[in-house]
Amino acid sequence: MEAAKSVEAHESGDNLEVEYLRALRIVERLHRQLLDVIKDELDRHGRGDVNSVQALLIFNIGDDELTAGELRTRGHYLGSNVSYNLKKLVDSGYIHHERSREDRRAVRVKLTESGCAVRDLLEKLFSRHMKSLEPVAQLDAATLAESNNALMRMERFWDDHIRFRL
Repeated sequence: MEAAKSVEAHESGDNLEVEYLRALRIVERLHRQLLDVIKDELDRHGRGDVNSVQALLIFNIGDDELTAGELRTRGHYLGSNVSYNLKKLVDSGYIHHERSREDRRAVRVKLTESGCAVRDLLEKLFSRHMKSLEPVAQLDAATLAESNNALMRMERFWDDHIRFRL
């Protein structure tokens, strides 16, 4: 009986390792594929002056007026050089920026009309995706909610790993 428990424990440990490493690869691949999907959509609409990372940044700003720090802390921006991309977007006319009245060191950004056009483009893309998720990918709201909960728990785990040096 003890041998059976030991084998079962070993198998579940191996299964955890296999599934964790698989999840890491999937998360990384999904992010890259999302950027590829966005790039393809931008290309289809002749928007070669903005890249997929910048377009996703525009989408995440939405109707808000934010600082670069707020973009990072809210999890809207995943790149390491948010300042570089914001500067490029300001120079390209997609984002308007001004110094914050409360804190003159902080720069607040919001979308220009061109930025809103890119945001709308991504909103339409994601809306098309939502209409075909269930019939094409067999993904319903409950399945996505379960996946999202697991991903958020992993995010919390990694956050704690950094914060508490686990």
